[in-house]
Amino acid sequence: MFLKTVLGIGNKSENEDELGFFDHLEILRWHIIRSLVSIIVFAVIFFIAKDFTFKTIVFGPKKPDFITYQLMCKLAPSVCVTPPELNLITRELGEQIYVQMSVSFWMGLICSFPYIFWEFWRFVKPGLYPNERKSIGGIVFYCSFLFFLGVSFGYFVIAPFGITWLGSYTVGTEVVNSPTLASYVGYLTMFTIPTGIIFELPIIAYFLGKIGIISSSFLAKFRRQAVLIIFIVAAIVTPPDVVTQILIGIPLLLLYEVSILVLKRLEKNNTSIVPADE
Repeated sequence: MFLKTVLGIGNKSENEDELGFFDHLEILRWHIIRSLVSIIVFAVIFFIAKDFTFKTIVFGPKKPDFITYQLMCKLAPSVCVTPPELNLITRELGEQIYVQMSVSFWMGLICSFPYIFWEFWRFVKPGLYPNERKSIGGIVFYCSFLFFLGVSFGYFVIAPFGITWLGSYTVGTEVVNSPTLASYVGYLTMFTIPTGIIFELPIIAYFLGKIGIISSSFLAKFRRQAVLIIFIVAAIVTPPDVVTQILIGIPLLLLYEVSILVLKRLEKNNTSIVPADE
């Protein structure tokens, strides 16, 4: 019985519409527990595979043979960049084990994202009308795809250029860049996970449009301001050259335009629906 409850088998009541507030909280609690178990399982795997996690994944963007640097040098030799030699240090006792636990958790969260969102969808789905369920069919796939696309973009594009620029920047020859392990991991996390969330922009735009907060005309009206903000952000997180700023800015602009198209389609579908009493 306990296993069935944990796995969500046979949980759904035939009279689910009549469930009380605390019954819904109990259902939500098990969705959260299963999501946390998924994160922990993946986190333990990455924690045990310490060499692969750090040497291949975490330290990859600071190595000259990282795939991004190789491709850039082959495709555009004039803007070929290589990362500086960064000798990471630790200043506190236990910093390495703390960082390893932190990295394992974030890796577990990233890998568990589809399952976490699926659990969230299972909780929300019973409260939707059939036409609402149909209109957002495949939501788990699209959200997971955009999230992984964003994380990959942050890891393979933003992180290498960000690490190269920040690691090479100096205020004088008297100062040598020797970042701490925690600092390096912190920036790598900042370059990847938030980017995955930013790539959910079309999905967020859809739901904001669904409840009437924004519209396609609103986004189109402020397109120029959005372009300016996007390239300001690209200039901040990349080295001071036009090529890398374009590499960062173009995908964000595409996401903005996709959000406008999503809202236009939503608005078209809404106007095509004729009320039953007319």
